[in-house]
Amino acid sequence: MAKRNVIIIGAAGRDFHNFNTYYRDNEAFNVVAFTAAQIPDIDGRKYPAALAGKLYPKGIPIHAEADLPKLIKELKVDECVFAYSDVTYQHVMGMSALVNACGATFTLLGPKDTQVKSTKPVIAVCAVRTGSGKSQTSRAIVQALMARGLKVVAVRHPMPYGDLVKQKVQRFATVADLKKHQCTIEEMEEYEPHVVRGNVIYAGVDYEAILREAEKEADVILWDGGNNDFPFYQTDLMITVADPLRAGNELTYYPGEASLRMADVIVINKIDSASPEEIQTVRESIEKVNPKALVVDAASPITVDKPELIKGKRCLCVEDGPTLTHGKMKIGAGVVAARKFGAKELVDPRPYVVGKLKETFKIYPNIGVLLPAMGYGDEQVKDLEKTIEKTACDTVVIATPIDLNRIVKISKPTVKVGYDLQEIGSPNLTQVLDAFVKKHKLGKK
Repeated sequence: MAKRNVIIIGAAGRDFHNFNTYYRDNEAFNVVAFTAAQIPDIDGRKYPAALAGKLYPKGIPIHAEADLPKLIKELKVDECVFAYSDVTYQHVMGMSALVNACGATFTLLGPKDTQVKSTKPVIAVCAVRTGSGKSQTSRAIVQALMARGLKVVAVRHPMPYGDLVKQKVQRFATVADLKKHQCTIEEMEEYEPHVVRGNVIYAGVDYEAILREAEKEADVILWDGGNNDFPFYQTDLMITVADPLRAGNELTYYPGEASLRMADVIVINKIDSASPEEIQTVRESIEKVNPKALVVDAASPITVDKPELIKGKRCLCVEDGPTLTHGKMKIGAGVVAARKFGAKELVDPRPYVVGKLKETFKIYPNIGVLLPAMGYGDEQVKDLEKTIEKTACDTVVIATPIDLNRIVKISKPTVKVGYDLQEIGSPNLTQVLDAFVKKHKLGKK
């Protein structure tokens, strides 16, 4: 039989993993291209030969997703595999319609074909949308297991936006490692909160190779998911975080509903800021698609280091980039803090944005009166710094998971906003983890 020509439609994450686990050494297929979306400046390069295996000695080109119809025709493509996350069902099936209209088959690969088996127990933390609260949930789980004397190694969903060969396997144990691996702001936002707490976290491109390294120093592997994707690893306990501030999205975004349906435990986060009606909508969704899941109620209360710099001031709120862009959140922790501590005004950054940040607001016009901390490359970081400097405000409210002052120079007074998971009532994660530790006979021998 002739090989089937395949394009993998991705965004520098799930697409590479699907290739590595299903297509790389598969003689039945010929992957002729990747396409790239969501993340700026990741097209126009190659998935390198050093990672692509013996069937691809020249590597595999990465094109812009906008070129897909032309590529299907010119490369005689038989099949297109959709492989990125946090998009509406309308978006997914719109892509399917485009691919089918061009004559090709549209494919979604599932866990059986893409998940890797670990030799250690695996806990996965996933979500129904970007910005639901995975990070603080992961941190809470790591701290709870470490308090039980267990060595927990986190593995983060990929964000390989640089040299893919160098990023094959990345280990982060100190803040210095972030510089060593030339991390973007988006990467640092995920890795830094782990390493400053004394926890090791891995990431990169080849997630079987990553897993084998992580297993060498772990009692437990924690899969720290990205967007609303399902895990790359077979899991022994899957925890999915739901977000009532976007109630209903848990059943309308891909693959968030899959993550909801697969969960053993569902954390309904942000119940301190969502309305009773929104929370009830999420509960009804859970009852509809995964009634056997254990439901944990939680909040993400904020902390502010210098609230006196907010009261009566004109504040610019800088928030986590992906949460505002494809996550489409309207209100982040910075806005909550500014309102709680009496800001005179939330300053609109849009009149002041420069460079690539202008493109961000053009692509995502509904961000509103917030500034996403976009930093996928040096140019974007400089544009972020210039925009903050130009914005006519008294105080910069930083609600990113990292210390932004370490990355960009800010001459104005700054306030740092933090947030951690706060469980409410019972059942809770302590009970869940006690059962997990007992089941897998972890801890003291």
